[in-house]
Amino acid sequence: MGIRLKKILKRTGILVILLFIALLGYVVYVFAAYDRLPDKLTMEVKRNGGSSHFEGREEYSTQRPYFIMTYNIGFGAYRPDFSFFMDGGKSSWGRDEESVTAAVCGAGEIISSVDPDFVLLQEVDRDGTRSYHIDELELLNQFAKGYYYTYAQNYDSPFLFFPPWEPHGANKAGLVTYSKAQITDTMRRSLPISESFSKLVDLDRCYSISRIPLKEGKMLCLYNMHMSAYGSSDEIRAGQLAMLCEDMESDYREGNYVICGGDFNHNLRTGVEENAPEWAYPFPRESLPEGFRMAIDEAKDVEDIAHNSCRNANEPYNEETTYTVTLDGFIISDNVIVNYYSHMDWGYEFSDHDPVIMQFMLE
Repeated sequence: MGIRLKKILKRTGILVILLFIALLGYVVYVFAAYDRLPDKLTMEVKRNGGSSHFEGREEYSTQRPYFIMTYNIGFGAYRPDFSFFMDGGKSSWGRDEESVTAAVCGAGEIISSVDPDFVLLQEVDRDGTRSYHIDELELLNQFAKGYYYTYAQNYDSPFLFFPPWEPHGANKAGLVTYSKAQITDTMRRSLPISESFSKLVDLDRCYSISRIPLKEGKMLCLYNMHMSAYGSSDEIRAGQLAMLCEDMESDYREGNYVICGGDFNHNLRTGVEENAPEWAYPFPRESLPEGFRMAIDEAKDVEDIAHNSCRNANEPYNEETTYTVTLDGFIISDNVIVNYYSHMDWGYEFSDHDPVIMQFMLE
């Protein structure tokens, strides 16, 4: 073997060893940085500005109807031309800072135009590589003046180097609940997640509870939920739903009114869909405790829910070919009456989800 070849092999061996050490160091860093927030945390309630156009209506009661909206804004990345790498698409980040800002502001304008009493938002980035470190809550607050709000972190990742062509990076995101009525009691519940390597894509999965006092002495209890989407077993999904149902049932037994909204990552429609992807699991209605039901089942007109609330992000949105499904909606207790229920059709302009709204009254 020639001297030159020996040198090449030696250098190659050193390079392989260095790469292995770097990879090992990175794995150690990722697992060392992994840390979940403790369960049953009290969330801070803030007021977005002082007075508002709904001042004087803050003490809510059973005497009038209210509107609530749920909307997964997809951290501002999911414009119609966006496809996500974990769904089989290409991208990990929003197209650019301007596109992310426009998407979040578009979602804010929808909130402003509908002017609901309550808003439940998911995938709101506070500081993320994927969203160019834009504080999306700060952007949204420009459109939700006067609301009380809470923020519950459910994602806080170390720097992730996948996919290699556009590393997902370090990201912090969460759930935002807006309320025109004052929120007096809050809690963040940490959901069970996988203990395998897949926990690195689930991280701080949680739901939030915001309780609002009513004139009659009871509470309106708003649950903001975003269930696991990736790497979840049937056991994890069942565990998450069991925890949620236990808390909702406890509030209901105390005579309170319960509305749980969000992205359930389950197909909320009844009936078996042909050619549905594996991840579009039907929601197990039989798991709901006595006294609870799916609000979508009480839509007055089938046309109001004809549009699905979510598109598959394996490709840019194509009305003809892209698979769509309803993952977003509300679970309600029996003392909540549905007056109106609708899937808003924005053509997935600002997210891979579109908003769901409901008008309700309290018995």
